[in-house]
Amino acid sequence: FHSSPCHSYRLANGRIGMLLAIIVEKRLELVKQVSHSTHKKLTACLQGQQGVDVEKRSKKLPLTTLAQCLVEGAAVLGDDSLLGKMLKLCGETQEKMALELILFEFTIERDVVEPLYELAEVEIPNIQKQRKHLAKLVLDMDSARTRFHQSSKSGMSSNVQPGAKGEHLREEMEEAANRMEICRDQLSADMYNFVAKEMDYASYFQTLIEVQAEYHRKSLELLQNILPQIKAHQETWVEKPCYGKPLEEHLALSGRDIAFPIEACVTMLLECGMQEEGLFRVAPSASKLKKLKASLDCGVMDVQEYSADPHAIAGALKSYLRELPEPLMTFELYDEWIQASNIQDQDKRLQALLTACEKLPLANGNNFKYLIKFLAKLDDYEDENKMTPGNIAIVLGPNLLWTTQEGNITEMMTTVSLQIVGIMEPIIQHADWFFPGEIEFNVTGNYGSPVHTNHNANYSSMPSPDMDHSDRKHNDQSRRPLSVATDNMMLEFYKKDGPSAQGPRKPS
Repeated sequence: FHSSPCHSYRLANGRIGMLLAIIVEKRLELVKQVSHSTHKKLTACLQGQQGVDVEKRSKKLPLTTLAQCLVEGAAVLGDDSLLGKMLKLCGETQEKMALELILFEFTIERDVVEPLYELAEVEIPNIQKQRKHLAKLVLDMDSARTRFHQSSKSGMSSNVQPGAKGEHLREEMEEAANRMEICRDQLSADMYNFVAKEMDYASYFQTLIEVQAEYHRKSLELLQNILPQIKAHQETWVEKPCYGKPLEEHLALSGRDIAFPIEACVTMLLECGMQEEGLFRVAPSASKLKKLKASLDCGVMDVQEYSADPHAIAGALKSYLRELPEPLMTFELYDEWIQASNIQDQDKRLQALLTACEKLPLANGNNFKYLIKFLAKLDDYEDENKMTPGNIAIVLGPNLLWTTQEGNITEMMTTVSLQIVGIMEPIIQHADWFFPGEIEFNVTGNYGSPVHTNHNANYSSMPSPDMDHSDRKHNDQSRRPLSVATDNMMLEFYKKDGPSAQGPRKPS
C-alpha cells in the first residue's frame, strides 16, 4: 500500500500537532502551578479585606488603626503641646497613607489578583477539562468504529447485505468521529490561544510593578509634603533641650546670646554660691544634679529649691560645658591656645592669649567673656571659697578646651591639663584687661535673690556615694574632661609641680 503525497502531508501535520499538544499540556500545568502560587502569596500581601467596599476595607487596615490612635492621642495632649501637634500631623498623614493603600490594593486586586485567579482556576482548568473530554470522545469513536467493523465482517462472511442495524452503526461511528473532530479543533484553538496570550499574562506582572511604583510615589509625596510642617513646628518650639547640643544651634533656636544653662547657673551662683568653699570642686548629689540638668533642658529653673544647693548648680554648669559637642574655646583654636600657654615671657603670653580670644566665633566669644567675668568675681571671694584662679582653672579649664585627638588619662593629668591651666589662670586673673567694662549677668531678669547660706557641711571633697557610673564616665573619656575626683588630684599635683601660685605679672 502506497500513500499519496497529500496523505503523507496530513500524517506529518498530525504528528506535529500531537507533539505541540504534548508540549503545551506540560506548559499548561506549570503555568497553572506558578499562577496559583503567585495568586496565593499576593493575596496574603493585601492588608484590606478583599471584595468589600472602601469603608469596610479601611477599618481593617493597621494604618487606619494607627491613624486613629495618633489623632486620639493628639486630642488628649492638646494642640498647645509639641507632642500633641506631632501626633495630629502624623495621624492625619497616616490616614491619607491608608487611603492610598486602599486604592492601591483595589487596583492590584482588579488588575492582577483576579486575572491570575482566572488564569489558574478557570482558563487553564477549562483547557485541561477539554483535553479529558477529547480523550473520552476518542474512546467513544474507537468503540463505535469497532462495533461497525464487527458488523460489517459478520455480514460479509454470511454474504448478507448490511441492513438497518449496520446503517445505524455507521451513523453512530460517523457522529462519534464528528464530535471528536469538533472537540479536537476546539482544544487546539484553546491551546493556540493560550500560547498566543502569554504576553497578556506577562503584562499582569508589569502592571503589578507599575501600580506599586505609583503607590509609592504618591506615598512619598505625602510624606515629603508633611515633613516641612513637622520640622517647622519643632524649630519654632521654644522648649528645646540644650545639653549636648551645639552652642550656636541652642542660641539660634532660643533667641539668646548667652546659653540658658550658663546664664541660669551663673546668676544663681552670684546670689547664693560665691562663698561656698570648694565651689566647682566639691561633687554634688548625683540625683540632685541629674534633676537640675533635666529641668534646665526643659528651660525651667526653680530658684527657691536650688538656691540651697550651690554645688548642684556649679555641677550643672560644668556638665553643660563638658557636654558641648565642641569645646567653648573651639577645636580650631586648640593649637593656638596651647602655643600661647608655652610662651615664657608673661606679657607676650597674655598678648597671644588675647589674640586667640579675639578669634573666637561671636557666640563662643560672648559666652566665654560672660563666663570669665563671672569667674573673676568668684575669685573676689577666694578667702571664703578657697578657689584661687589656679584652682578654678584646674577644675573648669578641661571643660572649656580639649583636643580631638585620643590620649590617655596620665597625659591629661600632666602636660595637657597643665597647659590648659596655663591658659585659663592668667585669663581669670586679668579678666578686666581681656574684657574691659562691666557686664550684666542677669540678662533675662528671670532669677531672684535668695538669702545665701553655707552648706559645706553637707558635702565632702570626693564624689558623693549616690553618683552613678554613667554620671562619672563620659562618652569620650580619652579626650573629654575628667571627673571631680580627678580635679582634686590635679589640685594636689598642681600645688606640688605646677607653675607658681603667683601667676604672671599684670599686663601693661
